[in-house]
Amino acid sequence: MNSDSDLQIAGDILEVPHLLQPAREHPSTVAEFVGLARSIAADRSQWEHLVRYDATSRWYHRLRTGPGYEVWLLSWVPGQGTGLHDHGPSSGVLTVLAGELTEHTRGGTRALGVGAQQVYAPRSVHGIVNDSLEPAVSLHIYSPGLTEMPMHSTAEPYATARA
Repeated sequence: MNSDSDLQIAGDILEVPHLLQPAREHPSTVAEFVGLARSIAADRSQWEHLVRYDATSRWYHRLRTGPGYEVWLLSWVPGQGTGLHDHGPSSGVLTVLAGELTEHTRGGTRALGVGAQQVYAPRSVHGIVNDSLEPAVSLHIYSPGLTEMPMHSTAEPYATARA
């Protein structure tokens, strides 16, 4: 017997399905939203046929909604970007599905390649741009659903939270 605990589990817990918590139909935590993004990214049949590229503006398509969240698919041709912005009261998860994007934050600049994920707190300021020579595709999950996207000038200091 383990002296640190009087609880022991014999065997593989995965062999006892009634002890496992059922998967949630809709995510509600940051970890669950990150997991949802990874599962969508891994199943190209959910999104690849929907992607379009628009030379005049970023293309976007709402892929899914659920209680308190929404999932967006975006495409970026070379040179397209968001400018500095925040997502108001919404938290976000960005996942790069194809190509490469560059993120600009108070902490600097970071290249985001395929599979890269970034989590955003409400009102955190950042900018995303496709600095590469190839198109890119990204997945964005917002919770609660995106209701505002205030823009920031490059002269403004980056804010991580505003009243």
